[in-house]
Amino acid sequence: MTRLHAQTPVAPGDTIGILGSGQLGRMLALAAARLGVKVHVFCPESGPAFDVATTRTRAAYEDDAALAKFAASVKLVTYEFENVPSHTAEFLAARLPVHPNPGALATSQDRFVEKSFLNGLGVATAPFEPIDNVAALARAVTKLGRPSILKTRRFGYDGKGQAMIRRGDDPAAVYRLIGSAPAILEGFVPFAKEVSVVAARGADGSFAAYDVNENVHENHILSVTTAPAGILPATAAAAVEMTAKILDALDYVGVIAVEMFVVGRGVTEKLIVNEIAPRVHNSGHWTLDGSVTSQFEQHIRAICGFPLGSTRRYGKVEMRNLIGDEVLAWRELLREPGACVHLYGKHEARPGRKMGHVTRIVEG
Repeated sequence: MTRLHAQTPVAPGDTIGILGSGQLGRMLALAAARLGVKVHVFCPESGPAFDVATTRTRAAYEDDAALAKFAASVKLVTYEFENVPSHTAEFLAARLPVHPNPGALATSQDRFVEKSFLNGLGVATAPFEPIDNVAALARAVTKLGRPSILKTRRFGYDGKGQAMIRRGDDPAAVYRLIGSAPAILEGFVPFAKEVSVVAARGADGSFAAYDVNENVHENHILSVTTAPAGILPATAAAAVEMTAKILDALDYVGVIAVEMFVVGRGVTEKLIVNEIAPRVHNSGHWTLDGSVTSQFEQHIRAICGFPLGSTRRYGKVEMRNLIGDEVLAWRELLREPGACVHLYGKHEARPGRKMGHVTRIVEG
């Protein structure tokens, strides 16, 4: 069983650990440096975070000897992605604080567990059914109807591991498309908008949320985020309240993103939670240039036990991802007055790969 550790005091000059070497880890490391905190990045492969880390370890997440050495070198550990193996999180949590905690990580890693947890809090989600075989899928399709969405229970992001079942489709064939893995079937939600709440909770229970984001996806990948979202104030307040409830129930420390669907328009608006991401999030990238405290600095503040920062927004903000070859326009973007360009240092611009982003404050 994991032993719980009291928060180890962290001060400028100390070192914290990050699991994962992607762009989120890179931006976390840069934010930590701004506060005088050093970063040790642990990952099986090199990546953008390695370029800016104080210390780097390249080893498998299952390498206990390397993990033990890593744990001995840092005051606490966090992670930049939710697919950290449960063994890794538990192994480290037996030795030092891990934020967010392994329980929160485990809840978010399994879509069935996650949605059951949310429903247990009274938080609305799409209707769903667990799928372990073709017979269970056939029953679920009859119950939830078409269209419906088949999703693997684990390891899905940016549209991976999911497929739509439409009228005329053979459910068994669709199941094979996702590898016949343990899955859930979700009823289709006719949403008007996709929004997200990025918020932080400290170990002392302090809470701070950014204005609700409005998100537009293309090919299942986030394309544009606008803050604030074009929803009613009451809807925005309900989204933040829902997020605070989730954070408290998970005893969460750090930044989280809660992705939601807005169903209906105007006075009929209501919220349905799609999923939670136990980490800093793409839809919060605008905070680097559009808010007093970025989501990355906020995460460092929360996990280190520092006071949470102001989430005040400077104006209406738009963040656009640079995906694949879109990054090749970096020179033109740098010439654009008011454009804040962030490039992740990835060497190959593959289709669907997030290479950077650009933020604009469109209304002061």
